[in-house]
Amino acid sequence: MARYEVHSDELAGFGESQMSADILFQMGLDSACGRNGFTDLVTAHKWFNIAALKGNKEAVRYRKEISDEMSREEIAEAQRSAREWLSMH
Repeated sequence: MARYEVHSDELAGFGESQMSADILFQMGLDSACGRNGFTDLVTAHKWFNIAALKGNKEAVRYRKEISDEMSREEIAEAQRSAREWLSMH
């Protein structure tokens, strides 16, 4: 799989027509692993959720795995954030 460097929500909107499920999945991995400086499971869940909606089957599995480590409030926050991002793109 190709590796894409996107380090923020602002950059994620850039070239939105090219935001493939693979790019979104990679953004989820980056957030989950702390590749951008710190681990952020809420953001990772958001990107995995959007990638899953765009057809990335691995994202479904990863989203489930990290949700086991998150509170209900964190999951709700991630889902809200995903809906907001989708409504703007």
